[in-house]
Amino acid sequence: MNRRDFNQLMSMGAAGILLPTLPAFSRTITAEELMEPGLDVSIKKRLADAALNAATSKGAMYADVRIGRYLNQYVMTREDKVQNIINTESFGVGVRVIANGCWGFAAIGDTQSEEAVARTAERAVAFAKAHAKLLKKPVQLAPQKGFGEVSWKTPVQKHSFEIPVKEKTDLLLAVNGAAMANGADFVNSVLFMINEQKYFASTDGSYIDQDVHRIWPNFTVTAVDKASGLMATRDSLSAPMGRSYDYLQTAPPDRLTGVTTRYNKGYDMLEDATAAAKQARLKLKAKTVEAGKYDLVLDPSHTYLTIHESVGHATELDRVLGYEANLAGTSFATIDKWQSKNFNYGSKEVNFFADKTQPGSLGDVGWDDEGVKTKQWDIIKDGILVNYQAIRDQVHILGETESQGCCYADSWSTVQFQRMANISLAPGKERLTVDEMIKDVKKGIYIIGDGSYSIDQQRYNFQFGGQLFYEIKDGQIAGMLRDVAYQSNTQEFWNSCVKVCDERDFRLGGTFFDGKGQPAQINSVSHGSSTARFNGVNVLNTSRKI
Repeated sequence: MNRRDFNQLMSMGAAGILLPTLPAFSRTITAEELMEPGLDVSIKKRLADAALNAATSKGAMYADVRIGRYLNQYVMTREDKVQNIINTESFGVGVRVIANGCWGFAAIGDTQSEEAVARTAERAVAFAKAHAKLLKKPVQLAPQKGFGEVSWKTPVQKHSFEIPVKEKTDLLLAVNGAAMANGADFVNSVLFMINEQKYFASTDGSYIDQDVHRIWPNFTVTAVDKASGLMATRDSLSAPMGRSYDYLQTAPPDRLTGVTTRYNKGYDMLEDATAAAKQARLKLKAKTVEAGKYDLVLDPSHTYLTIHESVGHATELDRVLGYEANLAGTSFATIDKWQSKNFNYGSKEVNFFADKTQPGSLGDVGWDDEGVKTKQWDIIKDGILVNYQAIRDQVHILGETESQGCCYADSWSTVQFQRMANISLAPGKERLTVDEMIKDVKKGIYIIGDGSYSIDQQRYNFQFGGQLFYEIKDGQIAGMLRDVAYQSNTQEFWNSCVKVCDERDFRLGGTFFDGKGQPAQINSVSHGSSTARFNGVNVLNTSRKI
């Protein structure tokens, strides 16, 4: 990726937390090559068996093989111009082993040679034996049954790569034109489309073939007040999804924003851009917020990021244990808090669950990258911390014998490790609409969309902004606000949650480019919720200098 593309992506404000990078050992290809079939599954099995046999013959007690083909298409535009179209393919084999009680890993790119893959497995064993000399405790791997030969695929109605590039550029240029016609001075828009073709095999007896699709249509519009020089932006309210091009279709519009994202049935990018331009223009004239305590009504397009930072990262077991601290720190939610069985993470309205099986979510797969069948489990129950996110070599620490299936690598060339599952706030149990929730709010703010944020290295003290802010007075929306950010700490904030709308309002948000590890790896993860209310939260005016 060149500097111009990097700077453009920086300006997109991608909620990731980490920007997109091209896969290791990727090569640029044509759009037509994206549609070429990968290796036949029988060839993948032969390569996998060659690696497994070589590893065990050299003394590995366990081995797994990942054969991956990673395809990416990024289409980027600004105003009336196409800025870039990037098509890449990355193909290779990664082998992970346990020998002498220690992990070893080696990878090889762009090969169909059984001999080369076998030599790669032998190198992985050699690395494990060399590192074992420094080992204090041997790897303790949770047992895992083999599944034989199985497969899983993201349900696809319209394959993203089958859609002509011209149709995609025409869509984005139309989106830009709609924004410019409705008050935007600048706009850039992007389509991110990904297909991961992953084959996993292990000495446990699994041969798992998976075909995973993801898409993220997004844009940023900017309106300028030429008299004052002030600028206002509004990013797209799209949710990146574990779907394909069929996500770009119309659905019932949101009651307030007019954007079709409410039920995750589809996303009308043109409609969103039209609304965004008008709202960016209105933000220039909006009343600046008066700092103080407010009741907050938070839309799922906003809460996903607060969940991601204050609950998702905070309950990753490797961070809890201090094994991982890169990009997001460790965690305040330490083992002793979980062991007490009464640590009050939030109010009784707060129930969080992890789920790698949510249809359409970014984390939706059949098996994780160490051959564990994915599932759902509770993280916080009635406000109490009850579990973490853990993988095969961690769960014994929790006294469990079965992995939770949240191990992932972003490439065949990188080693799999514990990554965030979809973490979602469960809907409220009683029927409650957004309008009913707002009715008894005397002094509040309704926040839609994600914005800037900061959180400390223990995932505790934080500050979050948003895209759209509406003042609530005596149960009514009273107009738009600007310069809003709220400040709290994780425990205080989730304990201030007093109401959550029911399942009819449940929606997914998510991040396409969540970073973790060193060297950094990318993960895509969704976070769902219904609209939720938080009482007495400290709100800052971000325009005022301290």
